[in-house]
Amino acid sequence: MPNAAAPLDLLLLPTWLVPVEPAGVVLQEHGLGIRDGRIALIAPRAEALRHPATEVRELPGMLLTPGLVNAHGHAAMSLFRGMADDKALMNWLQDHIWPAEAKWVDEAFIHDGTELAIAEQLQGGITCFSDMYFFPEVSSQLVHTSGIRAQITIPVLDFPIPGARDADEALRKGLSLFDDLRLHPRIKVAFGPHAPYTVSDDKLENIRMLAEELDAGIQMHVHETAFEVQQSLEQRGERPMARLARLDLLGPRFQAVHMTQINDEDLQLLVESNASVIHCPESNLKLASGFCPVERLWQAGVNVAIGTDGAASNNDIDLLGETRTAALLAKAVAGSATALDVHRALRMATLNGARALGLDDEIGSLELGKAADIVAFDLTELAQQPVYDPVSQLIYASNRNSVKHVWVGGKQLLDNRRLTRMDEEKLHASTIAWGQKIATSRS
Repeated sequence: MPNAAAPLDLLLLPTWLVPVEPAGVVLQEHGLGIRDGRIALIAPRAEALRHPATEVRELPGMLLTPGLVNAHGHAAMSLFRGMADDKALMNWLQDHIWPAEAKWVDEAFIHDGTELAIAEQLQGGITCFSDMYFFPEVSSQLVHTSGIRAQITIPVLDFPIPGARDADEALRKGLSLFDDLRLHPRIKVAFGPHAPYTVSDDKLENIRMLAEELDAGIQMHVHETAFEVQQSLEQRGERPMARLARLDLLGPRFQAVHMTQINDEDLQLLVESNASVIHCPESNLKLASGFCPVERLWQAGVNVAIGTDGAASNNDIDLLGETRTAALLAKAVAGSATALDVHRALRMATLNGARALGLDDEIGSLELGKAADIVAFDLTELAQQPVYDPVSQLIYASNRNSVKHVWVGGKQLLDNRRLTRMDEEKLHASTIAWGQKIATSRS
C-alpha cells in the first residue's frame, strides 16, 4: 500500500466522483490523491486539501470515473473503417475483410492501424483495451510506448494468417511474446482462438493446456449468430458452447465475445464455469447478428463486460457510446425499462471489463491501492444541463467529446483533449495515406 506519510504526486478535485465500487455511490466535492501511480486518497474536499501534494488540479463541473475498459476489439482494423459497410456478416467477413487482410495486413499496417486505435480510445476515455489481431508483438510495442493498458491476445486459426504460417507457429510466437512481457506492468498476454468454426479440437485443447500452465486468459468469438449455432449442430451434433465445455475450455479465464444466441443450457454453462461474456451491441446491430440478453445474464450472476469490436464493423471505437447503446438495447430485449440501469452500465464498462480480463485487482474502480487509471468527464455543456444525476447524464446525455483528461497508472495521457504522448498530426496524415492507397487498389 502507498506510504501515507509521503506527499501526494497529484490531487484531483472534481465536482463528482463515482468509484463504481461500492456500487451506486456518487461522491460530491471529494478529492482523489495519486502517489506512485496508485490511488492513495479519497476524501471530502476539505480533508483532501490538508494533504500535501506536488500538484493540485481543480476540475469544476467534472465527473471522475475509473478508466473505461474496452474488453474486445481488433485495433488495426481501424484502417478498414467504412470499407465494407451494410453487408451480411459472412459476406462481410469472407468476401471483403479476409481478402483485404490478405492483401494489406503486414507489420506496417498493424503499426499504423493500432496507433490510430490507441489514440481514438484515449480520446474516448478508454484506458485499457483488449486486442485480438495479427502481429501482436507490434501491437504490444505500441501499447508500451503510448502508456495505455491492454490485453494482447495471440490470434489462432486453422489456416495461415498474416504473421504466422499455421496455428503452431502462431502459438510459438505467442509463447515467446508471453515470456517477453510476463513482468510488464500494463500488458497482459492471452490466447485468442478466433471462433469455434475456425479452430479445431486439437488446437483448442492445446490452448487450454497452455492457458492453464501460464494462468492466461482465452478470448473467443462465440455464438455470434444463429447460423454459427445451427452449423455446429448440423456438423457436430452439439452447440458451440457445449463443445467448448466438453473440451474444458470454459472457466474464469474464458471470455466469450458476442453471445447473441443463449438458451437455458448455454446460460447454465456460463454460470457454472464463471466465464465472462463480452457484449458488443453496435457491431451485432450493424451486422444483424442478434441480441445478447444482458439483463438475463446479469440476473443469473454472469459477469458481462462490453467491447466495441473493430472499427470495420462498428464503425468507431467509442465505449461510452457503446455503453449507452447497451443500456437502451438491454431494456428493449428484456421488455423492461429498469433493465441495465446507468450505474450497472458504467460498471459493465469499467469493473466488469477489468474482471473479464483478470485485472479487477488492479483497475476498474477507484479504490485505495489500485492503479490510477482515471477519466475526467466534463458535464458543463448546455445539452447536459441540468445535472440531477451525473451518471445518468454521462450515459444518456454525453458523448466521448466530454472526455477532458485521462490518466493511466497516474500518468496523464490526455490533457484537455490533447494527447500528451502521441503526434496526432502525423497520425492523421498516415491514416489518410493508407485510405488513399487501399481505395485506389479497389477502384
